[in-house]
Amino acid sequence: MTSAFLALENVSYRYPDGSPALDNCSLKVRRGSRTAVLGANGAGKTTLFLHLNGILRPSAGQILCDGIPLDYSRVGMRKLRSLVGLVFQNPDAQLFSANVREDISFGPMNMGLEEREVRSRVEESLVAVGMTRYADRPVHNLSFGQKKRVCIAGVLAMHPEILLLDEPMAGLDAMMQGELMAILGRLHAAGITIIIATHDLDFAYGWGDDAIVMEAGQLLAEGAPTEILLRDDVQSALGGTPFVAEITRQLLLIGIDLRGNEYLPRSRRELLLAISALATDTKQERTL
Repeated sequence: MTSAFLALENVSYRYPDGSPALDNCSLKVRRGSRTAVLGANGAGKTTLFLHLNGILRPSAGQILCDGIPLDYSRVGMRKLRSLVGLVFQNPDAQLFSANVREDISFGPMNMGLEEREVRSRVEESLVAVGMTRYADRPVHNLSFGQKKRVCIAGVLAMHPEILLLDEPMAGLDAMMQGELMAILGRLHAAGITIIIATHDLDFAYGWGDDAIVMEAGQLLAEGAPTEILLRDDVQSALGGTPFVAEITRQLLLIGIDLRGNEYLPRSRRELLLAISALATDTKQERTL
């Protein structure tokens, strides 16, 4: 992995009670990538995110953004948090204003922007997450999924270049997950680097350009999901195999190769399309 936008170099961190969270951890995130961060509970995913956003500071080692070590001064942190936005797993831990518009405006106002610029950013962010008609609604009256959208909007109003999301699909039904993925797809297409912590192997396998696997506060593996998520040590650490990869492998064992033109299906939809195309080709061959 090259062209690192964010990088950890031998970072360690212990919580106040002495328990280790990161242990001599080194890893990289490429600019413009969609990166999935995986690991069992306690592997260090959330702690990693809190370091990337400057909320926590390493006990040892350093973190670099665009090749420059983080500046932990007040000015440096303000600059970092306008560049790197973090969306927590629980939206109630991030929302605190009376209504949606006020909550989204909090970050830009703290940046010292002019009122007109703040209003513009708030409206732009509301549109981006599809929450315009809820702008004046009390935050406590929103659904769980709507609260997550507002959290994302509040981060977007800071105009970040990197978006960190900790388990963004948790607590969402299938329709809400689809809507959230559409939002993230538009943001990535607009040039935002997106890093998602997740337990969902199928999601990471199908969505990520890159994957980072954490184990006991250390980097176990990083690289293309189609490569590292098939490694025995990674599957042992994560407790499973991506569904599509396993089905593709099992079909290959009985002589059915779905890797047309060296392309490997990465999602259930792509898997079904590949099977359908193969069935059509087989049927046509039989009629000749």
